[in-house]
Amino acid sequence: MKAIQVGLIGLGTVGAGTFHVLQRNQAEIRGRAGRGIEIAMVSARNAERAKAYQAIVGDGVPCVGDAQQLVNNPDIDIVVELIGGIEPARSLVLQAIANGKHVVTANKALLALHGTEIFEAAREKGVVVAFEAAVAGGIPIIKALREGLTANRIEWIAGIINGTTNFILSEMRGKGLDFATVLKEAQRLGYAESDPTFDIEGVDAAHKLTLMSAIAFGVPVQFDRAHVEGISSLQATDIKYAEQLGYRIKLLGITRRRQEGIELRVHPTLIPSSRLIANVEGAMNAVVVQADAVGTTLYYGKGAGAEPTASAVVADLVDVTRLHTADPDHRVPHLAFQPDAMSDTPILEMADVHTAFYLRLVVADQPGVLSRITTILAEHDISIDAVLQRESGEGERQTDLIILTHDTVEGRMNEALAKMQGLPTVLAPIVRIRKEELA
Repeated sequence: MKAIQVGLIGLGTVGAGTFHVLQRNQAEIRGRAGRGIEIAMVSARNAERAKAYQAIVGDGVPCVGDAQQLVNNPDIDIVVELIGGIEPARSLVLQAIANGKHVVTANKALLALHGTEIFEAAREKGVVVAFEAAVAGGIPIIKALREGLTANRIEWIAGIINGTTNFILSEMRGKGLDFATVLKEAQRLGYAESDPTFDIEGVDAAHKLTLMSAIAFGVPVQFDRAHVEGISSLQATDIKYAEQLGYRIKLLGITRRRQEGIELRVHPTLIPSSRLIANVEGAMNAVVVQADAVGTTLYYGKGAGAEPTASAVVADLVDVTRLHTADPDHRVPHLAFQPDAMSDTPILEMADVHTAFYLRLVVADQPGVLSRITTILAEHDISIDAVLQRESGEGERQTDLIILTHDTVEGRMNEALAKMQGLPTVLAPIVRIRKEELA
């Protein structure tokens, strides 16, 4: 049988990894797919870059400086988009779909922002858009959610889905360093970009979480409804106190089904140190899925890098090759649920989210302070789980008061915090970090 012809847009870190994995494992891939999968053309952003690409792939694969040549080539069966960003990636993907070509992409930002448009276009043309590499690198979490857990009603997902932030938090905890110092080290080692904003402010994780939430709960892709907080304001002091209380702080993406709607949020989170996910260190990723039939499952591995991500890209190529001649109406839907079974369940506002909290207050060291604070919490129906008092290091007349609460509605906590912040004995902005038991 004739080999599937693949057009590769972009030959950067992941693109080169994909090319080399396909070349190295060609025999095994053919055995799994039932036919060969060949890179037939590579495109670059310009003619000069195309010449550089040609040196990588050799003379047998043409490299062109215009991606339109690739997406309009009638001999190409599958277009692999690995350039990232929104444009020209969106236009190229939509053009490939319009030409009846399947698409494989690692572009989480594109799908988080324009997934509804892209998936609908693909459905109308009867082609596949595969995106395993867009979430958690080499971890097959998309396939697990779309297929492996089909029998289950998924209850919640919590994931460490950005390696840069996890590396930074691991170093802050392990070495007691502040955020700025560790960020510089992460950039030196290549874990963080020169402009790390998307990573450290939680945007990259929110893109990935949005896709997982849509698949888990059968709702449209709604990145604009996600609550996103990063780690740039996190202090080493709070990491130390969390450790003393038996917790570790991770940047988590959390999506949870509730009766009134779906939670969709990314933020620093205290997790009990006894949980497996709390012990995921360095640049590794991990995703926990809670479902009714199977219970708790954990997916762990490298979330980035040339060959881990290429592993997911090639896996998608094999899947699409297997389905190339299949009836489009009997393929696994892009977001797991059939289009007419998608839900309009709302994404909850953060004020309606249920979670517990870690609070750190710098307070005057005088009688009655703790009593007044606990009274405010009680007035807002917020119960206390634990209290820790430590010298603040800023002088004898003030102290750090650390409070862990039980679950409450975030809106209540917002009101309580406003009242506590107004007390004359509260001497600095209150630190608030959410806490999840993940039981």
